[in-house]
Amino acid sequence: MTDAPAPIRSHHSSRVSAAALVIAVVAALTVGGALIFEHVFGYVPCMLCLWERWPYYLGAPLALLAALLAVRGNAGAARLLLVLVAILFLGGAALGAYHAGVEWSFWPGPTSCAGANAAPSSAGGLLEQMRTTRIVPCDRAAWRLFGVSLAGYSALISLGLVALALIGARRGRS
Repeated sequence: MTDAPAPIRSHHSSRVSAAALVIAVVAALTVGGALIFEHVFGYVPCMLCLWERWPYYLGAPLALLAALLAVRGNAGAARLLLVLVAILFLGGAALGAYHAGVEWSFWPGPTSCAGANAAPSSAGGLLEQMRTTRIVPCDRAAWRLFGVSLAGYSALISLGLVALALIGARRGRS
């Protein structure tokens, strides 16, 4: 009879850890994609783009920590971390939606928003860097797919991660 709580606890822990691992992977892939756009394709992020990355930078390790805690049997702390991750990505979704609205001219963006890393890294490669670097202000979408900009996708992905974190936290309750 003492064996019954252990499978229940591991079942709840596995749900929490699975949700947390998916969040960590999706967050890492999303910010990795942004970094590829920047460093491989030469898109210099604007100030809002850089701010939008912070929930991913913080959320991925927190989600990994939640997965680790869940695997080690501390589903309560893991669920609490997932709620924190949900709040973090909710802020990211709001920032992404704000940025997308600036791109669609629904409202004005920050007046200081231009390419954040536009300064050349060396004098020798200045001309090459000028040819390959695309400086995009906050009010213009650098790239769109199906009419949705990177800021819009960031908002949508963040909302999906919020939902997943809350589902993981809720289903992990005993």
